[in-house]
Amino acid sequence: MKIRLKFRKQGNLRFIGHLDVMRTFQKINRRAGIDIRYSAGFSPHQQMSFATPLGLGLTSDAEYVDYDMLSVPGKEAFLRQMNEHNVEELKILDACLLPDDAKNAMSLLAASDYLLTFREGCEPEDYDDFFEDFRRFLDQEHIPAVKKTKTGTQEVDLIRQIRKFERRGNAVFLRLDTGSRSNCKPEFVMETFYRSLGKEWSSFTFHINREELYGEENGELKALIDYGTEF
Repeated sequence: MKIRLKFRKQGNLRFIGHLDVMRTFQKINRRAGIDIRYSAGFSPHQQMSFATPLGLGLTSDAEYVDYDMLSVPGKEAFLRQMNEHNVEELKILDACLLPDDAKNAMSLLAASDYLLTFREGCEPEDYDDFFEDFRRFLDQEHIPAVKKTKTGTQEVDLIRQIRKFERRGNAVFLRLDTGSRSNCKPEFVMETFYRSLGKEWSSFTFHINREELYGEENGELKALIDYGTEF
């Protein structure tokens, strides 16, 4: 039996790395008595798979982890059981039952939603001018950029990795490619934009919150929680 959990990562937990999040979930499962499957061998480990790591310093309302379960109670009982042994900043928000042949969340990933809010002291002098400059930046047919990778650098056309942009009040909404085939981070988009204006970029300019993760079917995006059914 496979289930997918949607959880948030907020507050000071934005400074906790991915490996620590994994260890935290292992402890929550043990304390809550979750009937999760363990691997065989001399060093058995819990069978769970996270969709994608969240960058350090970012918050999120849409992180995902898949569990391979031996048994599971109803969804409401399961969520209550998990959250009783959890902290509010890492609360489990939703869960769904997956078919036995379902692909794991990581292999499905196609896009992510982000909301970027200016930190205090980093606001532009004029918000209207900022967003007009950003719209012109995204209206280009090509945006060549050089991305750092684990093995060196890679030239990309940034515009092909940006699926959507909206102004939401004084915040920037971005929908970006995510996954093994094409992957774009909001920090990279804004750094490239600032440099195009000849302005200094700082990673502390924005508070960045991940709002949703998607797979893609027949050219249509689908939130990862929508791949399952109620239980």
